[in-house]
Amino acid sequence: VQLQASGGGLVLPGDSLKLSCAASGRTISEYVMGWFRQAPGKEREFVAGITRGGGMTNYADPVKGRSTISRANAKNTVYLQMNNLKPEDTAVYYCAASRRVTIYSSDTWYDFWGQGTQVTVSS
Repeated sequence: VQLQASGGGLVLPGDSLKLSCAASGRTISEYVMGWFRQAPGKEREFVAGITRGGGMTNYADPVKGRSTISRANAKNTVYLQMNNLKPEDTAVYYCAASRRVTIYSSDTWYDFWGQGTQVTVSS
């Protein structure tokens, strides 16, 4: 499956963004989907994940309560809505697909990756 992330940009603290991850090649209903991010000089970290049918989600503590992951399997797309953005949310955001049935926070369990979209939160 090929993944294409989009929707990033330069925003002010407190703003919102909705990232999209469009898949092609295979249907995303076969995969657990996740969002990760990597800030300059830091390791890639888990942001959020969603099970194949969308019935379960999981969030990293730094974004919990401010972000919502969702999926539209009919559109082969996964979304990440981020609200009340903070400067520490600045990073390249990646979507990823996992063949496993459980949401893992470790990137080693994800099999396919998109190219990333830059999110910059700055005043």
